[in-house]
Amino acid sequence: MQIRTEDFTYQHGGRTFAGYLAWNADLHEQRPGIAIVHEWFGPGDNVKRRARMLAELGYVGFAVDMYGVDVRPTNAGEAAAAMNDVQADREELRARLKTAIQVLQNDDRVDALQIAAIGYCFGGGCVLELARSGAEVAGVVSFHGALHTSLPAQAKPNAKILVLHGAEDPFVDPPKIATFMNEMRAVHADWQMVYYGGAVHSFTNPQAHDLQAGFCFDAKADARSWLHMRTFFIELFA
Repeated sequence: MQIRTEDFTYQHGGRTFAGYLAWNADLHEQRPGIAIVHEWFGPGDNVKRRARMLAELGYVGFAVDMYGVDVRPTNAGEAAAAMNDVQADREELRARLKTAIQVLQNDDRVDALQIAAIGYCFGGGCVLELARSGAEVAGVVSFHGALHTSLPAQAKPNAKILVLHGAEDPFVDPPKIATFMNEMRAVHADWQMVYYGGAVHSFTNPQAHDLQAGFCFDAKADARSWLHMRTFFIELFA
């Protein structure tokens, strides 16, 4: 299996964003493309690793950039500021992600009709915004992502939705979960939510290790959530 990667840049709104693509060069037919949205620290090793893992499964993985190349947080304060800046304008957030989806669709290796998006933490909230916007994507998967929004869905999303959630996540509490569920019910969305017992926030990130603060890697939940995502994609792209 020849997994190849490419770093490149793309444009949106007069700004430059960084992209990272991974694919299996042994495959010659067009295949589904999966956009991957980063955590609050921006596009880094974790989402690039996930892009390569998706390429190993036969997809084209595309790690997108929601901040722009000039924004690369170096500490938690800077990360929070960058994340909050993007979240403050949900329409622009959605527009940036839609531009990234178009970049993925335009890749010659990708079947433009078979597109999905996954996201981690901040990125999980981003892909849910993509679904709420009515974007023409097959599905989205949120890994320990934010569920709240200032722009609730007004119509049934075109995307199927999978939310993978740590049952002990202190940042997404039962009232937020209930609000999200009621939003999905109101628009008759095709949605699923899976809880992982004992898992807190950032359960997929091997660098998270502050259980007291509510951030901690959980190898079992990480493996189970990846398997749930794979099953979801089998359904989407059958």
